[in-house]
Amino acid sequence: MLEARVVRAIADVGREAWDACFPGALEGFDYLQAVEAAGLAGFDWRYAVVEEDGRVVAAAPGFFSDYSLDTTLTDLGRRLVAATRRIAPRAFRVRMACLGSPCTEDVGLGFAPGIAPGRRAELLEALLRGFEVAAAQAGCWLLAVKDAPEADREVWSRATRATGYQPTSGMPTAELAIDFANLEGYLAGLSAGTRKDMRRKLKAADHLRIEVVQDLTGLEARVLELYRQTRERSDLQFEDLTAAYFTGVLRRMGDRALCVLYWAGDELIGFNLLLQDGVTLLDKFFCMETVRGPAANLYFVSWFTNVRLCLERGLSRYQSGQAAYENKLRLGSRLIGADMHFRHRRPLVNRALQWAAPLLADDPTPQRGAA
Repeated sequence: MLEARVVRAIADVGREAWDACFPGALEGFDYLQAVEAAGLAGFDWRYAVVEEDGRVVAAAPGFFSDYSLDTTLTDLGRRLVAATRRIAPRAFRVRMACLGSPCTEDVGLGFAPGIAPGRRAELLEALLRGFEVAAAQAGCWLLAVKDAPEADREVWSRATRATGYQPTSGMPTAELAIDFANLEGYLAGLSAGTRKDMRRKLKAADHLRIEVVQDLTGLEARVLELYRQTRERSDLQFEDLTAAYFTGVLRRMGDRALCVLYWAGDELIGFNLLLQDGVTLLDKFFCMETVRGPAANLYFVSWFTNVRLCLERGLSRYQSGQAAYENKLRLGSRLIGADMHFRHRRPLVNRALQWAAPLLADDPTPQRGAA
């Protein structure tokens, strides 16, 4: 018999049971525990599991939060929301229960070893229903799933269709195959115009000091300042990270986490938090100073630094995450799609959201010819 439960701390599930559902995952138990301990304001963390005969057979992280429905709208949508809020300040804000994490690359759904693919939709449906019970008890009206990978679309479609969710496009993630022997081989695979532009931009690295570290002691305040400057330039602002997030990830994950520092003289002007395993280099957060960062072409310098790290460490995949798609496509990446799913517990509101979603939600992907 299947039994779903939702707990507030990942330790209540246990490392062994959790990681058994996510073998080799970079954003596994240690990473999620670092996020949980980071003190991110506005998030109540949850962990949903399905047990069978006392064994955890499915698991996913989640959170409860006050959510503004204009977070992922177009400019037109945001203007409509802003006009409405002049009359009703709380309009378009709702208590949300979401499967996934604002700090992970996808929803993070895992199954225990030996679970037959044909059973996954059944277990996911049980997990969703258990999560919804906990959400209702906490007063959450909007139910959502964040970044379900397109590779699992069939499983998610079967489970969410049965529970009444509406699918919509999520933010794809970008990845670059490291299928070349060296940086010259990588450059040779780019267009002539991009190759020439990159050679010019990378000359800025001659004036920088680049350092790879696994400890940010003494740099916490500067790291947080650079993060906040970067966040202010972003159109997509949901979570607000703390210094404890960056230091905690590095401390808890050991050799699986590293940070690249970019110095102009004695001043830190950028940093890049990365996760790694034997295959993938995962770019979690790249942050830089508003003025000196772009002037030093730091985005592109950091990109090639990460490609070099992949080559040096024998990694075959550089995953650079969401947003900035134009540059990533130009630099040879491909996009891997993801889906969002949502439903409101009030049927009339749910129908209104289903109607509005395709009209107001931004298409997160650029035109392929834009680069």
